[in-house]
Amino acid sequence: MRKLYVWIIAITLMVFLAACGGQANSGETEGETGANSEITEGEAIADTSVGSEAAPRETPLNVVATTGQIADTTRNIGGDTIELVELLGPGIDPHTYVATEGDISAFQNADVILYNGLHLEAQLERVLEQIGDGGDTIVVPVGESIDELSLLNWEPEAGLPFDPHIWNDVRLWIEVSNAIRDTLVDADPANADLYEANATDYIQQLEELHEYILAEREKIPQEQRVLVTAHDAFGYYARAYGFAVEAVQGISTESEASTADIQTLADIVVENGVPAMFIETTISPRTIEAVQEAVRAQGQEVEVGGTIYSDAMGEPGSGADTYIGMMRHNIDTIVGALGE
Repeated sequence: MRKLYVWIIAITLMVFLAACGGQANSGETEGETGANSEITEGEAIADTSVGSEAAPRETPLNVVATTGQIADTTRNIGGDTIELVELLGPGIDPHTYVATEGDISAFQNADVILYNGLHLEAQLERVLEQIGDGGDTIVVPVGESIDELSLLNWEPEAGLPFDPHIWNDVRLWIEVSNAIRDTLVDADPANADLYEANATDYIQQLEELHEYILAEREKIPQEQRVLVTAHDAFGYYARAYGFAVEAVQGISTESEASTADIQTLADIVVENGVPAMFIETTISPRTIEAVQEAVRAQGQEVEVGGTIYSDAMGEPGSGADTYIGMMRHNIDTIVGALGE
């Protein structure tokens, strides 16, 4: 049923894009088409270079961002000059999210659409690619701004080459922030100075966040720097901040954990004396609770060290409702459970 719904959404968008194209072409006569075809590339460049400043927009730049992390970063860079729509709120799993009618309306009204890409928004990618290919909307998968050499492998044999959870390494998120800045500048050059200044300030905060996580990590003994979670969302975090990671599910949550998966993780916890595991806000705690029971069945105890944020940010007022707040919450929770 989910696949059928996705195809219905895709067909709706194709009809919409075709209609837009038809309207754009309906006013052209054969003569007009011939005249337009004679404009050279040099003339086109000359036309766009007239005047030293870009004309301001008559309406705010309408931006749609899929995840909370992208939306928050865009909000910091765009400020009050943009109208921002965030699709996936707190607790929403981007791996399994399917577009609603409201989302389709937001896409149709957008000047810019920013999404993670790298197959994070698995059920949205086809729709977003069609919009990007079929009209004037700027559609940017921000994860593709990162050099592939910096990305972690996923399942290349299945056509899924890279781990999409790039925000868990703040240094990579700085690269994404630069890509968001550049996209806003391209879409709204009249406000380029503002976007660039805001991005500079925000990136300074991200650099401080990265250093904070590294400093807090030192409160955890080396042998206890092990993150046990429901799904494998913390590979970049582990690489950047010196942790080992173990998870019940793989990088995507599209498939359910099996009894064998739970038992395997319980064995790892027992063998390594892991003191605590962590619940994720976008995944039912039942998986981690099942691992806890399997550990107890072997005569040992493991605590639930708290809730951390993997694929979505926190509720408003939680302190984890911004990207920086989310990342600070995670390291503080991890240190509280694993530290001395």
